[in-house]
Amino acid sequence: MRAFRIAEFGAAAQLDKVALPEPGPGAVRVRIAACGLNFADLLMIEGRYQERPPLPVTLGMELAGTVEALGGGVDPGLLGRRVAVFAGSGGLAEAGCFPADRCVPLPEGMTFEAAAAFQVAYGTSHVALNHKARLQPGETLLVLGAAGGVGLTAVEIGKRMGARVIACARGAERLEVARAAGADHLIDSDAGDLREAVLALGGADVVYDPVGGDLFTAAMRACKPEARILVIGFASGDVPQIKANHLMVKNLSVMGLYWGGYLAFRPEVLTDSLATLFRWYAEGGLSPHVSHVLPLERAEEALTLLRERRATGKVVITMG
Repeated sequence: MRAFRIAEFGAAAQLDKVALPEPGPGAVRVRIAACGLNFADLLMIEGRYQERPPLPVTLGMELAGTVEALGGGVDPGLLGRRVAVFAGSGGLAEAGCFPADRCVPLPEGMTFEAAAAFQVAYGTSHVALNHKARLQPGETLLVLGAAGGVGLTAVEIGKRMGARVIACARGAERLEVARAAGADHLIDSDAGDLREAVLALGGADVVYDPVGGDLFTAAMRACKPEARILVIGFASGDVPQIKANHLMVKNLSVMGLYWGGYLAFRPEVLTDSLATLFRWYAEGGLSPHVSHVLPLERAEEALTLLRERRATGKVVITMG
């Protein structure tokens, strides 16, 4: 089978032919149909991601496909099921073996492309806004990077939770994508002073930040007293340094979120969140935005779309 993988951190990924794996106890083999890309895949290639799996490693953190083989001790009812899997790695291949308890059955009518774009982006935003920040109806949510993979889902989920959503993104085209996802107010990150623009709208109760850098600093200065700031990632490449006295004066709370980290110490947080999200999808309440769908042989091109920030929402790779 084909697999897109790296042999060493910092080196270019390449498409290799590898043996079809066999599932061990408690695992299944999934015939992969689609894999969603994430900014973390770029960090994985560079060796800068918080987890460094043994090399060589097949890229691709989240995938969707059909269970085609079972290891020992696995529920026979999983065979032939359409599932989504958050695997951490292994998704950019024609097949892969994954723990059976990571398999989430897909709602009827959900495409593999939508499922591959779903778990990390929606899961991150739902856990951040619901479990961490306790976003309340009527509060003002400021979303940075609002047209990106996770930012766009924060706009959509924040609106569903009853917040007034301010979307910050670069350029009119990307802001239009955020508006279509439910944003109430739009701010072009390249067009002026973010702090003044947010304060003119009354300030922020919750900030969702997957960008970092100067935007984090400006957003923090636009917070209301007792606001909560969610640190999701650093797409700008700049990790901001926070002066504690600024937090004290406004009674601010800064919360970090590493979604996948919950698997190690509170997996039920993710399980419960995903159950809610898939129910919302089945009810017609969520609409994954996929800007690009490319075949496996164009995976490097797809990663470049993320690297150069030319995608909105998600980029998905298909194996067919």
